[in-house]
Amino acid sequence: MSAPQRSALRLETIWNPPSGNADFSYALRLKHMGGEPLTNFALCVSGPGRVDPAGRVEGAVVSKRLSNFTEFRPPESFVLSQGDTWSISVFALSWQFQHWTDGATNAYLALDDERIITLECEPTRSSASNAPLKRGAEIFPVPAQVSVPVSIIPWPSKVSVGARMPLPAGFALQASNAEAEGAAENFTALVERLFAVEGMVRPAAEGGMPVLLTAADLPGPESYRIRFRGSSVEVEAAGRTGFLYGLITLGQIWRGARLHPQVFHFPGSGEIADEPQMAWRGLHLDVARQFYGAAEIKKLLAVLAWNKLNHFHWHLSDDEAWRVEIDAYPALTKIGAWRGHGLAIPPLLGSSPARTGGFYTKAAVREIVSLASSFGITVVPEIDMPGHCYAMQLAIPELRDPDEMGSYYSVQGFPDNCLNPAREETYEIVETILSELIDLFPSKIIHIGADEVPLGAWSGSPQALARLRSLAGNEIADRHAERLNVITNDHGADDISGSGTAVLQAEFLQRVQRFLAANGCATGGWEEAAHGDVIDKSRSYLCSWRNVEVAAELAAQGYEIVVCPGQVYYLDMALRPDWDEPGANWAGTSDAEKLYQFDPVEGWTDAQRNMLRGIQACIWSEPMTDRAVFDRLVFPRLSALAENGWTRPETKSWERFRALAGLMPLLYGIQQA
Repeated sequence: MSAPQRSALRLETIWNPPSGNADFSYALRLKHMGGEPLTNFALCVSGPGRVDPAGRVEGAVVSKRLSNFTEFRPPESFVLSQGDTWSISVFALSWQFQHWTDGATNAYLALDDERIITLECEPTRSSASNAPLKRGAEIFPVPAQVSVPVSIIPWPSKVSVGARMPLPAGFALQASNAEAEGAAENFTALVERLFAVEGMVRPAAEGGMPVLLTAADLPGPESYRIRFRGSSVEVEAAGRTGFLYGLITLGQIWRGARLHPQVFHFPGSGEIADEPQMAWRGLHLDVARQFYGAAEIKKLLAVLAWNKLNHFHWHLSDDEAWRVEIDAYPALTKIGAWRGHGLAIPPLLGSSPARTGGFYTKAAVREIVSLASSFGITVVPEIDMPGHCYAMQLAIPELRDPDEMGSYYSVQGFPDNCLNPAREETYEIVETILSELIDLFPSKIIHIGADEVPLGAWSGSPQALARLRSLAGNEIADRHAERLNVITNDHGADDISGSGTAVLQAEFLQRVQRFLAANGCATGGWEEAAHGDVIDKSRSYLCSWRNVEVAAELAAQGYEIVVCPGQVYYLDMALRPDWDEPGANWAGTSDAEKLYQFDPVEGWTDAQRNMLRGIQACIWSEPMTDRAVFDRLVFPRLSALAENGWTRPETKSWERFRALAGLMPLLYGIQQA
């Protein structure tokens, strides 16, 4: 591919919602503002929205399509001259657009002589809305009067403080044992990463107030107690994480009094006693759809720690990319980590036509895992399988049955994207990859996905059908073979319960889980890992994402559950239904108040509650090409999730949370203009 060129060309995209008897349409208008006439070219666009190639398109032909990447060709002998506009109308999409980020976020022209011309691609507008498009976090201002004297998120179990005193210049940390000393070092690194110039930690020579870190017999490793003594502060804990959390609370109090001295004060007396109500308080980040460099991940871990979140679920692979170095299979990152025009993976989800992407070296992974541990965070890697493996299979073709015929498609529009459970080569490759992964992650928790396998998966594979016949009989195998080349999902994830696909996936999951258990690892999975009820419940947990009813049902079946329903805890969902808001909408919308007020175990029995590990917010990165969109969608909802997982329900208060949330850090620091 030749280097991309720029030209006086501009692409406008307009969403026309259905109105009266008129159907919806997605209009693309390429304007030639100046220069030589153009012939023999294709318009390539990508964004979260997906064009249905079998549907009606006027003004162009869909010549290529992979998921959300579409190549349009103009009519034969078409010439685009200066002053002309080429108009395309699309009447077939995987879903009707709801938000401005649904449309194209990158576009270019591919000329038949192999030149590439990048285009100005304006955000998609709606013909029904002229509202300014929203970016940047929605910050709740700190009011003039607040019901509490100190600023702390998540709110502690017991706060009993009094006697305002002058704000100390900072804190001189004095450790009483090795665990306290480690926590002091980790807290210092944390605040330097988040608030470098504020000088929160400073020696006595610079006016630092003594903070004594003292060992105490407290209920759990994350519990702490703070005693305010006027001229000093004492933080008590049983271990390193408890000390760290106590210091974070102290730091939040200090920053609130420093930034808003008329509203909050620094206590001269009293105490705070605290412990979390849930053991698992997590965040999932998809780095396959959009790549986040190691520096971004490290800053995000600091933000999680400041919110006392303790699990980072790192989604390292998907159809769109593979993001972690594996020595045995260098093609995984050589091919799977990069997208671009002419590459094996085209520019998806707003990627540039130039080679873009990236992956984490093993050295980078070890640095990130070490930093997370210092912040009290367990890192859980995910390699999503047997579905969502399009990029993996491009890199390792021997994963496919060589005699497989026909095609099946995932809900995201990827063909034949599932690892074949009937091939011994599959297990040899998977176990090799997992062995290298286990060495990188001392948590000994490996998440293996198991979500959204299409109903027609492996229906054209002779090896898979033969294995299915031996497992479930001729009737189920014959019925499964009939799904060949049939589009099984209607733009929604297939329910594979009772199908041949579920039988084959169950065998795959059981075998992979046994391998992980034999290597001392617990297995995580999305809720679909329960199909067949074959995984060892004592060595696994499930993330329930479809709805709370499924979570309760799985808990009743004896699975340990991390609750993360898309309707509330998916942070890629838009805040509101308005066009000018960014984000997705398939699970609805959820603002910070809805998330804060949500009870993840409402109506659960005591037996079901005993199966609750905790809660987790999930960031799926399809709409995150603009990092200002990331800040808008994630904050302050992340802090609302943190308080949901830490603070007892009877102690929660939305009005208090709203008054304090504006003091919490953002990842990129981008606020709504």
